[in-house]
Amino acid sequence: MEPHETPASILIIDDHPLMRRGVRQLLELEDDLMLVGEAGEPETGIHLATELDPDMILLDLNMPKVNGIETLKRLRENGFAGRVVMFTVSDHEEDVVNALQSGADGYLLKDMDPDEMVRQLRQAALGRMVISESLTALLAEALRSQRSRPAAPDIHSLTQREREILRELAAGLSNKLIARKLDITEGTVKVHVKHLLKKLNLRSRVEAAVWAVQENIERSAN
Repeated sequence: MEPHETPASILIIDDHPLMRRGVRQLLELEDDLMLVGEAGEPETGIHLATELDPDMILLDLNMPKVNGIETLKRLRENGFAGRVVMFTVSDHEEDVVNALQSGADGYLLKDMDPDEMVRQLRQAALGRMVISESLTALLAEALRSQRSRPAAPDIHSLTQREREILRELAAGLSNKLIARKLDITEGTVKVHVKHLLKKLNLRSRVEAAVWAVQENIERSAN
């Protein structure tokens, strides 16, 4: 693998010193991923995020006083625009759904294989949404059970361009990468995403991506 021009910078916010040390030692072996800071509690983490402006934050979900979801919201309110990936032991359905609906860019379990974690962090650094493999079926089932509206999403209600964008969403691409791939502006992508969510009666791009994968949209949208 060719090294990136500059490594992706990562900040970890986790109240377990042993976990922070493990991540630090893991990333020291990689040329394209670099740990630039660590915090044992959210307040310090939010301050470091502003100061260091890392490409990505690895954020523990269950911390005393301020949990990961609240920390995520405060990071966004403070204007942090980088990737935020939840890093947790919890594989509870409500935690996964809540984190992704709150705007997390990924959800990784702490018991994953170190090599797999590095692979997933690389994907996240490239702008893709990352979720531990063991959680994808759970997420699809959660979406299915939550969708109580009688009007099911209908792919035929979308324009050709909206279908193209939905296909890229299903592949986990960010708005910026979709814009580059389709040679349109990021603002245009945002407008299309907003329209397709409304037409499909879905609340977030994560729901749209999971639904598209469930329904094999890649094939039917061609």
